[in-house]
Amino acid sequence: MKLNLTKPLVIFDLETTGLDLVKDRIIQLSYIKVYPDGREERGNELVNPERHILQEITDLTGISDGDVKDKPTFKQLAPKLCERFAGCDFAGFNSNHFDIPLLAEEFLRAGIDFDFSKSRLIDAQTIFHKMERRNLAAAYKFYCGRKMEDDFEAHRADQDTEATYRVLMGELDKYAPGANEDPEKMLNNDMQTLAEFSKMNDNVDFAGRIVWAEVKGPDGKPLLDKDGKPQLVETFNFGKHKGMPVTTVLTKDPGYYSWILNGDFTYNTKQVLTRIKLRQAKMNG
Repeated sequence: MKLNLTKPLVIFDLETTGLDLVKDRIIQLSYIKVYPDGREERGNELVNPERHILQEITDLTGISDGDVKDKPTFKQLAPKLCERFAGCDFAGFNSNHFDIPLLAEEFLRAGIDFDFSKSRLIDAQTIFHKMERRNLAAAYKFYCGRKMEDDFEAHRADQDTEATYRVLMGELDKYAPGANEDPEKMLNNDMQTLAEFSKMNDNVDFAGRIVWAEVKGPDGKPLLDKDGKPQLVETFNFGKHKGMPVTTVLTKDPGYYSWILNGDFTYNTKQVLTRIKLRQAKMNG
């Protein structure tokens, strides 16, 4: 299908040093500029972020400090990109939540006030989520073959609980080994397997202030446990000690514990931190 365009559309994606719109920088920008007459123009730029690229980002993107050390900075690329993107609409995947805001930040840091308010911003992820709904009613129809409103009252916890139970059973039936030929769509009827599959992040506390991070050896490679899996350690995910193991911070900066306990953090975060502190004290005692 040909895009119905009245002005050029830039479909783009960014690789970055992280997800912080203030602190992180672009390390790769790729785009396809599609013109109303159907012509396509492709661009792919590696960008020197003028800062160290963390190993976890290199593992994820394949882009290292060495790959970008001789590449132009975004400030050097900005005038050319501004000229190419002027008068265009933009599209990406999760772009309205991250890529567009970060690109706008980079332009402003380069002294260019690129006005995205004059562009139409199309997010393919938002379209996907709205067209292929992921709520309980959609899951009930998909896995149970019936409309939820035909079987239950809306917005009742007891009714939703029953529906959720039926959905879970339907999922296990649909993805049971042998039920289909796609190995990526198989789930064993085992709670440990289901819990691991359901995991969406590496949070230790629910708020994500403390996360599990791999323990690295002197060579920068992950240290493995007896089962050959990477060793993990609780690590702060915010503030001045971001990226540092919690136990290390509790030893070197003991006042940080009191600051968190007296600060505007969730009770769960304080509870998790206290458990780590007590465990450390027990090991040292």
